[in-house]
Amino acid sequence: MQKRDQVATFAGNPVVLVGDEVKVGQPAPEFIALKEDLSEFSLSELKGKNVLISVVPSIDTGVCEAQTRRFNEEASKLENTVIITISVDLPFAQKRFCAAEGIENLIMLSDYRHLDFAHKYGFELEGLRLLSRGIVGIDKEGVIRYVEYTPEVTNHPDYDKALAAVKAF
Repeated sequence: MQKRDQVATFAGNPVVLVGDEVKVGQPAPEFIALKEDLSEFSLSELKGKNVLISVVPSIDTGVCEAQTRRFNEEASKLENTVIITISVDLPFAQKRFCAAEGIENLIMLSDYRHLDFAHKYGFELEGLRLLSRGIVGIDKEGVIRYVEYTPEVTNHPDYDKALAAVKAF
């Protein structure tokens, strides 16, 4: 897998991002991840809809919890848009988190099995088997229209900018 020149910081320490960096204007790469029932999810299932992918390292951290809660609240306000939260947490942990937090307006996916999303979108933190934090916005034609790789993994992404971008698709 390709290492990128881009480095994220994780708790102040530099970590190389691994995988293919995606850019605005390119077709969104197809990827496979796992749903909470261990069935496979494919991005093509959402063809014809706008998609916002919220990328988090682990739902067991405060920032990841807040990010997931924020997008869960926003999901019902967006027309023809599906919000996905993806991490490498096991589907069982994700399901337990969603039940405890009342998360029901978004799709929770796990990339733990193959890191397929991580590699195709360039979000793997080398040596940690975690995803970096960020957001990807894909329009209903399957084209990437918004990308944010958060430079410091422990910081929040720019929620307002991402939501404004999705609303403009």
